[in-house]
Amino acid sequence: MRIVLITPYGREHRNGNWHTAARWARFLRAAGHTVRVQVEWDGRSADLMLALHARRSYAAIRAFTDAHPGRPLLLALTGTDLYRDIRTDAQAQDALERAHRIVVLQDRGIDELSPAQAAKTCVIYQSAPDIAPRPARGDGFGVLAIGHLREEKDPFRLALATLHLPATSRIRATHLGRALDAAMTDEALRLQAALTRWRWAGDTPHGRVLARLARAQLMVISSRMEGGANVICEALAADVPVLASRMPGNVGMLGEDHPGYFPVGDERRLAILLDRAETDAGFLAALRRHGRARRERMQPAREAAALQALVAALAG
Repeated sequence: MRIVLITPYGREHRNGNWHTAARWARFLRAAGHTVRVQVEWDGRSADLMLALHARRSYAAIRAFTDAHPGRPLLLALTGTDLYRDIRTDAQAQDALERAHRIVVLQDRGIDELSPAQAAKTCVIYQSAPDIAPRPARGDGFGVLAIGHLREEKDPFRLALATLHLPATSRIRATHLGRALDAAMTDEALRLQAALTRWRWAGDTPHGRVLARLARAQLMVISSRMEGGANVICEALAADVPVLASRMPGNVGMLGEDHPGYFPVGDERRLAILLDRAETDAGFLAALRRHGRARRERMQPAREAAALQALVAALAG
């Protein structure tokens, strides 16, 4: 099939949507399809459109379905789709109606959809290949947060949590990711100057992110809103334990019984978990065991097979 894959963010953004688009294009090409990855549909004919993000890709979705009403539209929903846009945005709602099939990236995503929408929805977990762990550097306890600085990610919660650690803590926390506006830059620089246990590494190439992750002893994801975070897949691929904010996107990835949740926006509770992970080997081991069990859902072969099967069904 000739497939046009629409992503609202191109290669230069290096965010989760782009990594998903690039990985899915690889999987579909491996199955013999021709895939064009575009930010805006150029109008050239295609047998199927796969669009990431209902609202941001709406212009392409509407143009394609109007031009080719009988051809399938496959729509993958992101965090801002599921937990904001489809509730209030008319274009996002129309994209759901136009879609022949919908993909959510974790099993709690279906909870946000109407029964009719849920009936045409499937779950495809994202994935990452195995990442070989590397020895930690220095004598501290390395904690990473990964992602561009924007409000949905609550990016400074880890920084604020370091204020509540015991004086004896050896935790050294680092955030990898660029600021998306001047206010975020200013706040990151202010916190870095004020805090001794937290630093902002800024924009970091993906390969370097994975190398840093391979050496980390813990990863924190503090988001207010997630559709299904790539960084969770990568942490589990590197066998790095995860502490996560308890919100639907993270619970859908890590499961209800994950032992490392803290309430959204609660740096004091996060600090308690950070201290426990550093000082309680049994707790850290429990986090790692749970991550290994969830990792089975996030294997590349499993993601590829699910996406290829869905596209084959639409082709039929």
